[in-house]
Order: sequence, then structure tokens, then C-alpha cells
Amino acid sequence: MVTKSTGKQYHVLSGRSLVTCVLRGKIRLQGIKATNPVAVGDKVEFQMIDDTMGQITKVLPRKNHLLRQSTNLSKKTHVLAANIDQAILMATLKTPLTTRVFIDRFLVSAESFRIPVVLIFNKTDLYNQEQIDELFELEHTYSKVVKEFHAISAIHSSAQELAKSILKDKISVIAGHSGSGKTSFINLADPDLKLKTGEVSAYHQSGKHTTSYAEMHQIESGGYIIDTPGIRAFGINHIEKKELYHYFPEIFQRAKACKYYNCQHINEPGCAVIEAVENGDLAPSRYFSYLNLYEDKGTKHRELDY
Repeated sequence: MVTKSTGKQYHVLSGRSLVTCVLRGKIRLQGIKATNPVAVGDKVEFQMIDDTMGQITKVLPRKNHLLRQSTNLSKKTHVLAANIDQAILMATLKTPLTTRVFIDRFLVSAESFRIPVVLIFNKTDLYNQEQIDELFELEHTYSKVVKEFHAISAIHSSAQELAKSILKDKISVIAGHSGSGKTSFINLADPDLKLKTGEVSAYHQSGKHTTSYAEMHQIESGGYIIDTPGIRAFGINHIEKKELYHYFPEIFQRAKACKYYNCQHINEPGCAVIEAVENGDLAPSRYFSYLNLYEDKGTKHRELDY
């Protein structure tokens, strides 16, 4: 299993040993649509080419993977992690702000591969009353959509037990903006890892990138966690525009009552989804995200402050 990828070399866990490997050139040319043909979490076959270095010869089929938007214009996506049991999205309402469109884009990406999501809002000790009120609203909206919803302050001891219980005996990937507290959360689950964390820029209100590459860590109490670099957008280019609503569970459920079977829930008559929004049965922010992603499909993500 691949535990770290730097783009040129891979750390592969074989039994209890870590082997540094390179990628056989042929694999790079096999129609890979992502920028990286091998990702952390991939199960691979390799052969030793000398006493210290191996060569990956085959990537075994994945059960799932999570994508982010690639910064490489020649490719569409970059695989964050593969073969995972759950994805953890670390969000914040302050330093830095995580918008609802960003959250929904992540949920769509995860849902498209049937990956359960744990949504965690961090830094609650910094929230003012307005942000606390918003947090209750967010819990009402997202607790119906995600596997688990939590609000924590990583500086409080209660967060440590939560971190351990969430990660125990699972292969998890954690993602979010730089400065949201991803690495701090991992350190809570296993303080012996002592992973480096960074401060949030006072000027830009965003975190410094302390994680340069995706890397898997074994948690002492059981399980593995894949730490990822700070991310601004998640890949949904693999999703057909007409099927986008399938990955908003509450929209998909209400769509069954639409007048027309091919309703796209934009401005069609007899649309049960639009009716649910107007009646207050569907969160306007979720519907707004659907419209934003539908209109912006296939282009660079515009993160709106909603």
C-alpha cells in the first residue's frame, strides 16, 4: 500500500517495511485522466531494482478515490487518496472561512464515489454569537447529509477522544483549507506523531501550507489517516451535468416527485425541488450550491461567500 507520494517517488508499505519506489514508465502512459497515476492508499505490486529502490509495476483496482481540482491545465483532476473508508472535511467559520459552496463541492465529490463524510467545524472557541448561531443552522442542514457532524475546539481535551474514536480502525483521508486544523486533529488522535502545524496568516486569513504531499500515518489506537495539502477546490469533472443532482441526496430524493422525468431543477414547471426550497423543506444554501455547480460545471471553481 502506498503511504506517501512526492510526485517522483513513492513509499510503499510491504508487511512492516517501507520501500521507496519509482514508477515504471509504461504505467504513466496508460490513459490516466488524473495528473497522478498512483495515489496514497493505492495497493500496488512492485519489484526491487537494486538493494534500496523498488519499481511499481502494477496498480491494483481501486474501490474508490477522492479527487481535487488539478492546477495542471493539461489534466482535469488530481487523486488525493484511494481505497478509503471515510473522508473527513475540516471546516471553520473563522481564520480561514470555509464557505458552503466549498463544503458542498467536497460532499458531491465524495458522494460520487460513495465515500462517507465526517464534517467537523473546528476553532469554535473563536466564534462570536453570530457564528455560533450559524453553526446551529449548519448542523441542521448537514447532519441530514453527512455520516457525522461535529463542532470542536482542537485546544480542548474533549476533542482528543473524539479524534481517536472517529479514526479508530478505519482508513481515513482528511481535507480542508490550509489553516483549518487538519494536522492538529491528527496530532490529537496520536500525539506521538508530532506533525508540524502552521499559523494562519493575519493578512490573508488563510493557513500556511505545512503539508506538501499527501501522506498516510498509522494511528497508535488503530487505523490510518491520510493528511493532505490545503485545498481550494475538489474535482467534479467526472460527473455528467445532467446527473449532478444525484449527488445531493435530499435533492435526488425530492426529484422523484417532479412532473418531468428529465427535470434539471432549474426553472422547469412542476419541479418538486424548487417547491421544496420555496416551502422551506430544502435548505436554500444547498440548492444555491447545486445551481452554482450546475452553471459552473467543467470550469474552474468559483468559491462564493455563501
